[in-house]
Amino acid sequence: MKPMLSKKIIAVVGPTASGKSDLAVAIAKRFSGEIISADSRQVYRGMDIGTGKVAGEWRMQNKNDSRSPKRFIYKNIPHHCIDIASPKRIYTVADFKKCAISAMNDITNRKKVTILCGGTGFYIDAVLYNIPIPDIPPDKKLRYALSKKTSGELFAMLKKLDPGRAGTIDRKNPRRLVRAIEISRAIGTPAYQLVRTGRIRPQTGHLEPLLIGIRIPKKELYKKIDIRLEKRIRQGMIREVKKLLEKGASFKRLYALGLEYRFVSLYLAGKLTKREMTEQLKNAIHRYAKRQMAWFKRNKNIHWVSPGNGTERLVIGRVRRFLKIRLKKII
Repeated sequence: MKPMLSKKIIAVVGPTASGKSDLAVAIAKRFSGEIISADSRQVYRGMDIGTGKVAGEWRMQNKNDSRSPKRFIYKNIPHHCIDIASPKRIYTVADFKKCAISAMNDITNRKKVTILCGGTGFYIDAVLYNIPIPDIPPDKKLRYALSKKTSGELFAMLKKLDPGRAGTIDRKNPRRLVRAIEISRAIGTPAYQLVRTGRIRPQTGHLEPLLIGIRIPKKELYKKIDIRLEKRIRQGMIREVKKLLEKGASFKRLYALGLEYRFVSLYLAGKLTKREMTEQLKNAIHRYAKRQMAWFKRNKNIHWVSPGNGTERLVIGRVRRFLKIRLKKII
């Protein structure tokens, strides 16, 4: 079961809590695939419950060879670019792009199918399209000037430079706002406009993507988010944040990591009650999901599906046609 073109890549995208991971695993199992995780926080070690990281484990590729490289395995499917970085350091989109391209080459060389899965739209576009992230070094003079501005002022600047990026970014995260301004000034044309107008090209001349997006009605999605958050709290999300603090991650760093880690750290610092933390976090994740969909909706190349009976069968059929593979049985 091999694709005719080894550089074809499948991307499964959508908002948080939409079921991307399960669909990506289902595709991987049908087509001998491996998954590259495109999530800006699941890349960090020790951030498992709060990020919804799949419950995988590190295993040696060859159990009989102690020198064999370890791979992160979930449901017998190797996952790449996940659980690899220290939460104490900043892992950038440029770091991810290097990791993803390296993983893609490795997967291709072993005659497997590459499946890019995640909700961080900028990470996905950085791999699929020719957005020159590695060519944009830090601008020390600009960063110094921007360091004097508030988050509100930074957001206003970004909105003028790149309204699309402003619509998807965490407006209370000064580090991300500064980097977004830096990138927007260097690129000139906003990245989201390049995607929307089709003026960008695949990362390499022989890379051909199939993008599948999961779309859920807003009310239903928000309910899923709320139920999932309550479950994560019961599973020990607060203990997880405490461990990160014990291992040297600062409150400032956890605040910058956003969402679960921001609000739990505020609770642990005594700035929020548990009830306030939960309610404010639910609202923050709702807004995050809205920003994710705003980013993805601008890409007209995404084939959207809704969860339900027959969805997996529909997706498997589309992937089969894309890869030009004949299957004896599709379920």
